[in-house]
Amino acid sequence: MQTVTYRWPTAVETPTAAGTPDLVRWTGFGGALLLTAGAWAVQVRTGGAVALGAAIAGAGLVVLTWALLGRTGADPHWLRRTLAWWCAPLLVAPPLFSMDVYSYLAQGEVAANGLDPNAVSPAVGASAEAVARVGVYWRETPSPYGPLFSTVERAITEITGGNPALGIGLHRFTAVLGLLLVVWAVPKLAAMAGVEERTALWLGVMNPLVLWHLVGGVHNDALMLGLMLSGTVVALQALPELKWWQYTAGVVLIGLGAQVKLPALVALAVVGTALARRLGGGWFRFVASGCAMVVAAAVVAVVTSLAGGSGFGWVRALGTPSKVNSWMAPTNWPGYLAGAVFGPETGQAMISSARIAGLVLILCGVAAVVHRQLRGGVSEVMSLGLMMSLIVVLGPVIQPWYLLWAVLPLAACLPVGTWRTRVAVLAGVFALLVPPLAGNFAGRVPELVAAYVVGIGLVAGAHLVLRRARVSVAAA
Repeated sequence: MQTVTYRWPTAVETPTAAGTPDLVRWTGFGGALLLTAGAWAVQVRTGGAVALGAAIAGAGLVVLTWALLGRTGADPHWLRRTLAWWCAPLLVAPPLFSMDVYSYLAQGEVAANGLDPNAVSPAVGASAEAVARVGVYWRETPSPYGPLFSTVERAITEITGGNPALGIGLHRFTAVLGLLLVVWAVPKLAAMAGVEERTALWLGVMNPLVLWHLVGGVHNDALMLGLMLSGTVVALQALPELKWWQYTAGVVLIGLGAQVKLPALVALAVVGTALARRLGGGWFRFVASGCAMVVAAAVVAVVTSLAGGSGFGWVRALGTPSKVNSWMAPTNWPGYLAGAVFGPETGQAMISSARIAGLVLILCGVAAVVHRQLRGGVSEVMSLGLMMSLIVVLGPVIQPWYLLWAVLPLAACLPVGTWRTRVAVLAGVFALLVPPLAGNFAGRVPELVAAYVVGIGLVAGAHLVLRRARVSVAAA
């Protein structure tokens, strides 16, 4: 038996087949497998706290190995292959962290029945079996999504005949297509911002929030982000030589992203301002470009609504997500405090007032960022990241996957330093903030406590093994 001693790679080294980074890669893959196996055991109600603890440990292992990879100089191609390996087990996992995909299935059934999912809730327009799988908050609530995603929902229901397993599979396939667009776009945005491709891939694409919520959770944010980011790349790449057809194609892609979820429209402000700068700057060109973006967004919305047959009910449903009071949203915190002191009616009134204040702050912040971009004070990619950050932090609802709206463009423009570290820490915390259960876990607190004890113990043991591997490895 021979002992091979080697050093933990520095930021400029590339992992090799025999090096520690490969051990980190396969430990992360094992974490994804453990998460998937534990989630299935929880799904079929076997194993209890042990199964849930295994799933939590798997999630912790992936977060741990992701953090360790941030200390290596991993080659971008190596990182992409690692991402594929980590995603592979999650492709066959049950829906993780959220039951939203069951809402998609029920809304698709409503649309397939010839009703408007933006006006008719699953409880009214879908079968009892489909409604039973939907989270309690959304059974009586119409769809808040745009006409493009409503068309996708209906098409999947018609293809699968309402089979939930096949429906989840096709929705996950759609999410993976969106993720592939993200993987293509983030490095190109990083090149525009002068950031290394590998650091953008690590913080953005390999982020555990991407794995958990775009792949495991099957959220339509994957499609929104893929269309928005790829459209931004296409439009910005067209500006140096003013390739109008290419620029128009980018604008259309962004508009389609907004027809999944409306926040993607922010990217039109970015590319519109960039166009105004390319044409010479000044307020006249800025206003003209802004009007052109508004017209383009309206045309895409009308064409998508009519072509998909979903109509314009989605306009009335834009405020649907804010009907649920999100405890993660800072704008709701004053209302929770007031409610605890003065009662629920006062608390809800405070929440409503704080949300209006948050909207005003978002508009003011977006105007300030656009002004700086127009003056050349911030890059286009940074502008997108800052505006998305404002929407996430000051919006009426925050879900862990909403952070990706800001994290992905920020990963492509933040240089190595304090702010990049802060974003990475925030992503890691949110990746472990919610247990990998699809649905309400309020009545399972004792089980969750026991599961976290099991999970933390397993991750701590794995961390010790990895620390030892940094010093020596036994080789035959």
